Amino acid sequence: MKILSTKDLLNLVDGAAIFSAGGGGAPEEGYRIVQELEKEGYMVKLADPMEIPDQALIVNFACVGATASTGYNSQAAVKALKTLQEYVGREFYAVIPIELGGLNTLVAADVAARLEIPLVDADGAGRAVPEVHLKVYTIDNIPLVPMVISDINAKNIVIVKETSNFKSAERIARVLASEWNQLAYTARRILTGKQVKTSPIQHSLSKAVHIGKILHESSNPIDAILTELKGFKIFEGTVTKVERKTSEGFTWTRIIVNGEKAYKGKILELKAKNEILAAYINEKLAAIAPDIITPIDTKTGKCITAEKIAEKHSLTVIGLRAPEKWRTEKGLKLWQEVLEKAEIHEKYVPIEHIHKC
Repeated sequence: MKILSTKDLLNLVDGAAIFSAGGGGAPEEGYRIVQELEKEGYMVKLADPMEIPDQALIVNFACVGATASTGYNSQAAVKALKTLQEYVGREFYAVIPIELGGLNTLVAADVAARLEIPLVDADGAGRAVPEVHLKVYTIDNIPLVPMVISDINAKNIVIVKETSNFKSAERIARVLASEWNQLAYTARRILTGKQVKTSPIQHSLSKAVHIGKILHESSNPIDAILTELKGFKIFEGTVTKVERKTSEGFTWTRIIVNGEKAYKGKILELKAKNEILAAYINEKLAAIAPDIITPIDTKTGKCITAEKIAEKHSLTVIGLRAPEKWRTEKGLKLWQEVLEKAEIHEKYVPIEHIHKC
C-alpha cells in the first residue's frame, strides 16, 4: 500500500476533476477535505486491487444529489458508512470511490482515512456519472443494495434492504436527496475482494494523481493532459449564456460558448444533467456520453464544474474516450436510457470518429 501525501491528494482532486465531465462535485470541497485530513493527522492508504483478500468486503461511498448543492460533514459521512457496516454484520476491509470527481473521489478517501482502512485504487465509473445505478457494476450484475442513504448531517438515515431493480434504487436515493436539500450520502455496492479485481475501473486513482501532477507542473497543462490521455480539444471560447435549474436531485445546465482562435465564428452548446452529457458545434454533435466532455478554465487548466460556469468565463472543452466497459452493448444501453431522459436523442458516436487526428 502507498500512503498518499497532501500533495498527492491535491493532485488527486484536480486529476479526478479532469475525468469528471464537469460533475462529481466541486474541487473546492475536495481541497477542503484534504486540508482537514492534514490538519487532523489522518492518512490515506491507497491499495492496489490485487492486494485485497478475495473474501474481504469493500464498500462504495459517495455523495448523491444536485451538484449545485454543497456541504460535507466528515463525522456524519462516517456514521452513514458505519450504519451499513452494522447492518451487514461484518467490517469493511476498504472503501472505493463510486466515480472520479473533485469531491466524490475525496469523500471516499476521507471516510477511509477516518476509519483507518485502505482506499482502493479503482472506481465504479472511470468518470463522474449522473445516476446512482449508472456504474460498471450494473453491467456485471453486482447488486446495488443493501444501501444506506443519509442527509449530510446524519440526522435522517435510511437503510434500503431490497429493490425490484437497479433503477428503483436510483429513484429512492434521488427522492431522498431531493427531500434533504438536494444532497445526501450513500454507502452501497458491497464488493468482495475477488470482484474488486475485475469489475471496477482499475488503477484510476493513481492515474488521476498522475494527471493532477502533470496539470500542476506543466507550463501548458491543457496540451500536456491531452497528449498524455490521447484526448481531443473540442472547443475554445468565451461563455455567453448559461441556463441553470436545480430540481429532482439534479442540476440541469445549458451553456453557450462563442468560439475564439481556431473556433472563431462557431458556437458551442453544452447540455448537462450534473455532468455534461452532450456537446454541439453549430448544432452538430461534437461529443456525447459516455465519452468524457470536461470544461476547463483556459487560464489555469483546471476543471470548472458545470454548476460553476458563468458568463464571460474563458473556457476550453476537452474530450476523452470513455473506459472500454462503457462502450460495450450493455454499457451503451445504460447510457442511452439516461441520455433520453435528459432529452438527448442522438446515438452514440465514439469521440475519435468525430474528431479524427
